[in-house]
Amino acid sequence: MGFQHFSTCFLLALCILSQGLAKGAHGFACNWGTRLTHPLPPQITVKLMRDNGFRQVKLFEADPDALKALGNSGIQVMVGIPNDLLANLAASVDAAIAWVNQNVSSYISKNGVDIRYVAVGNEAFLKTYNGRFVNSTFPAIQNIQAALIKAGLGRQVKVTTPLNADVYQSDSGLPSGGNFRPDIHGQMMSIIKFLSQNGGPLTFNIYPFLSLDADPHFPKEFAFFDGSAAPVVDGSITYTNVFDANYDTLITALEKNGFGQMPVIIGEVGWPTDGTANANIKNAQRFNQGLIDRIVKRQGSPKRPTPPDIYLFGFLDEDAKSIEPGPFERHWGVFNFDGSIKYPLNLGGGKQLVAARGVRYLPKQWCVMSTQANVQDPTAFGDSMSKACTYADCTPLSPGGSCSGLDIRGNASYAFNMYFQTMNQRKEACNFNGLSVITNINPSPPQSACQFKIMIDLGKHEKKSTSPSDAPKIQLNLMVMLLSSFIFVMLLLYV
Repeated sequence: MGFQHFSTCFLLALCILSQGLAKGAHGFACNWGTRLTHPLPPQITVKLMRDNGFRQVKLFEADPDALKALGNSGIQVMVGIPNDLLANLAASVDAAIAWVNQNVSSYISKNGVDIRYVAVGNEAFLKTYNGRFVNSTFPAIQNIQAALIKAGLGRQVKVTTPLNADVYQSDSGLPSGGNFRPDIHGQMMSIIKFLSQNGGPLTFNIYPFLSLDADPHFPKEFAFFDGSAAPVVDGSITYTNVFDANYDTLITALEKNGFGQMPVIIGEVGWPTDGTANANIKNAQRFNQGLIDRIVKRQGSPKRPTPPDIYLFGFLDEDAKSIEPGPFERHWGVFNFDGSIKYPLNLGGGKQLVAARGVRYLPKQWCVMSTQANVQDPTAFGDSMSKACTYADCTPLSPGGSCSGLDIRGNASYAFNMYFQTMNQRKEACNFNGLSVITNINPSPPQSACQFKIMIDLGKHEKKSTSPSDAPKIQLNLMVMLLSSFIFVMLLLYV
């Protein structure tokens, strides 16, 4: 009897202890974008996540290399479905079944990937899409849910859809006035009700940076968690930062429509480090440290003290990403493209960020403008800059960017080098109408945020990084870069 009593007490104590440890433990979540000309090898990327305590990741598409690397990693995965697939998935449940079989079931069974969510679309109701995806999003969600159930994954894998914060608004300008946009209210109610019935969360992207960058009159301090801006008072609640105010506007919208307990995930939130004046190391470190402190302390908002899962955007910089929203789009990473540290972050418990290991680079050489080059030849100079910045990332040269203070020769050297590196340092890639030369001396300005990069040597990593099967993905990344960079270089040359 005494032994049984002891055993029962011991087991009870063990359960309480384990629950306490589970509650006390925390991990981070991030977005892993793959729009890079020289991607960090997936195995190194996954190890970098694990080394820094990231236990959840969101992929914007079912990237085979990324998913394989995440197998048996202990990292929970949200797999995204791009918007251009929505119409097909909405029109055919068979197409949804095929997608789930290929991109979810196979990776779970064959590779041991811990897929927890399928994110159907990405900000499909964004105002700038002019309703293009409004009618296909909900049917696609329904068909993917049916496909997961058919695959026997209905309990294990939940459906969600990441939405931009512009799907809700407040006529009063205060969180208490929150409601969903009238033009999509019906679709939102259908989606929310369906997700609620099937145990799926809502996912929303909130960007204080965009609020600040888009409005010159926005109170800067209100964008940060430690800001000193005048607080916003909404009845009995006081808001000291725009993130809480934005999030609680959403919670109010859910409450007004009868879904006050609906689970919510923050799918994207972060701060870029380059491309505009507000996108810099100092601001990014300040914002992300404040965000991480909240995650570590498990701090929620005034209306929802229990915090949501928060996915930092993003994990790595993406030099081939579209810059249609702005030059800053390629610089959201907490880490540089190669997994090196941009700025220190305290991850809690005395733990600091650690950099990627095992990264191999191209030789230490740069392509720069020759000291004998004549910058007065407008045709040769203009054509050379256009060529370089159409095919490579010149966004640090944009107004307010980290390299915007360079003179005309510095601008040319930066552009020439980015093209040279993007083209894997091929000798002929440093041929700009006789204006350029290869050097072994690092041309980066001393004590400056402007850095002349050297790219990752893809040939020294896994062969699959440059295998024929990756050709379509590489080609797509280059096409995205080509289109957006062409617009950027026109602005750079004529503004």
